[in-house]
Formats: sequence, C-alpha cells, structure tokens
Amino acid sequence: MNAQATREHAYRRRFLLLLGGWTVLVSVALVVVPLVFRNRLPDPLAGHWGPSGRPDGTMSFAAFMFVVPVWLLIAMCCLGMAVRDRPLPRRATRTRLTTVLAWAAAFLLGTQALTIGANLDKGHWTQASPLSWQVIPMLAGAIAVGALGWLVGRLGPGDPPDTEPPTGPLIHVDPGKRPVWLSTVSAPWAIGLTFVAFASALSLAVATLLGWSTWGWSPVAPLALAFLVGLLLSAVSVRVDPGGLTVSYGLLRWPSRRVPLARIGRAWVDRRYPSDIGGWGYRGLPGSATIMIRGGECLVVRYTSGGELAISIDDAATGAALLNALIAHPPPSKERVS
Repeated sequence: MNAQATREHAYRRRFLLLLGGWTVLVSVALVVVPLVFRNRLPDPLAGHWGPSGRPDGTMSFAAFMFVVPVWLLIAMCCLGMAVRDRPLPRRATRTRLTTVLAWAAAFLLGTQALTIGANLDKGHWTQASPLSWQVIPMLAGAIAVGALGWLVGRLGPGDPPDTEPPTGPLIHVDPGKRPVWLSTVSAPWAIGLTFVAFASALSLAVATLLGWSTWGWSPVAPLALAFLVGLLLSAVSVRVDPGGLTVSYGLLRWPSRRVPLARIGRAWVDRRYPSDIGGWGYRGLPGSATIMIRGGECLVVRYTSGGELAISIDDAATGAALLNALIAHPPPSKERVS
C-alpha cells in the first residue's frame, strides 16, 4: 500500500468514526434530555402551536420520543452510504453526508428543546408557553450547524484527478451477424410504492364517488401523480445493437430514447451511487446525466460531443464491450438507425 492509499485509508477510518460518534452522541442526547425532565412535563404535551403562538395540539410523551427513530433512520442511511465498498467517499458525497447529519441533529435537538421548554413545569398542555419568534433562531442555528458540517466534510483528501477510463475487452463482432445486448434493472421498493400509490388513489376515488370519503378528491391527484412517476422511474431497460443505444424508462418501457452509434465515442463501466449524484431517478441535464435506479455498477457512455450518460444497469461490462466493438468496427451505413 503506497503512502497516498495509506493516508486515504486512515482518513476513511477517522471519517467513519466521526459519523458514528456523532450518531451516538446525538442519539444519547435525544433520549436522555426528555427522560431527565419527564416528571416535570404534562402528559399529553403541547405538540403544536397555531399562528397566534398559542398551543392548539397535543402529543403523548411516547409520540414525542418518536424523534429518536427518525434520527436513527437518517443517521443509518448516511452511515450506509459512507461505508459502501468505495475506498474513500468523494468529497461531494462527504459534504452531503456531514451536512445532512449536522443539520438534522441541530433541527431535531432544537425542536425538542423548544417543546420541552414550552411544556416545562406546566400542569396541563393548554398552559404551555407560546412559541412564535423562538422558532427563527432555532432554524438559523440548524442552518449554521449544517454549514459547519459542510466545512467538516470538505476536510481531508480531495477527489483523485480524472483519468481516462479503461476501455476494457472488446467483443468480436461477426460481420454477418447482428449482435444485440439487452439488460433491465428495477427497484423493488419503488415498484412497491408505485402500486401502493395506485391502490390508494383508486380506493379513494371509488370512495369519493360513492360518498364514503370525507377527504374528497384532493388526495387522489398527488397519489395518481406518484403512481405515474413511479411507472417511469422504478425501472430502466438498455439495448445495444448495431444502430446504437436505446434507453427505455419505466415498467412499460416507455418512453424510449435512442442514441445513434455515430454519436457515441466510447463506453466503460463505473461504480456510482445515489449519494454521488444527489439521489435516485434522472439526475443532471441532457448531455451530462445519470439514470440512477440502484447504486453500484453503471454503464457510462461518452458522446462524441463530450457529454456523458451513465445508467445503473446489470451486466454493464458486456454492454460496454459490445458498444466499443461496434464503434471500432461500425456496420455498413445501410444498417445504421438514424
């Protein structure tokens, strides 16, 4: 292991220890502080304040403690992104993780502190102190702590310099054959949520038509929209043939996007994750975009114009090898698909 790799390994260990230690510290604070003041708080507590600043809603002490699993869910997601198999998270990824963890901790602790302070030593939730301007410094403090987290994430080694990715092995293309490669990947959790949204929208629509629902049509539209978005973003299919690259979106494989072979300069495989690009789905702009269905192996295509398209897909190495072989030995022009 060279000196650079040793430094990166040591920094990665410190970075993970920092995230883990911060998670434990905040978790302890979120649990211990309410328990210390438990006997000085009413049950239920005032849990919501109206525009006038007076309390107008309640929550039980158990519901108040639900902030702990919320924090743990956020922290575990961030830690999971940090400990993936990449030797060292990219600087942009590190700053996102530390910013989210810092801001979420400050926001949750601040919200908890305001709620405890307003309910402290009150005999009934209706006697809780009003809250209005106090929310502003709490939010400002959370933003400031998030900014400090961003600065912490920028410490340490920067990203390695961009290098020309290896082309990888080529597939022999028989001039008399028309080779085709097809691969599809989907996100089961997204498919599940898609059909939950569909079932919910359909049930509410039927209930509204029959007069059984008091909610009316207002929740049907967003659920239907979630269903349509899920159809498009829960799966992706990629086809490589002598005509070029075809990307089809969603469970119905529609719409499709065709990239002629003449527009493709080369292809390779890279490992990318949602935290690298800011989330799932279609990220970026045309000419430099990523279609992220699941983290890991991606087929990356560089256009002759200089832009790139990355697609999270299974068996990306075969697709890249076939594309490079077709680019190196293009079929006769009559076989090309424009």
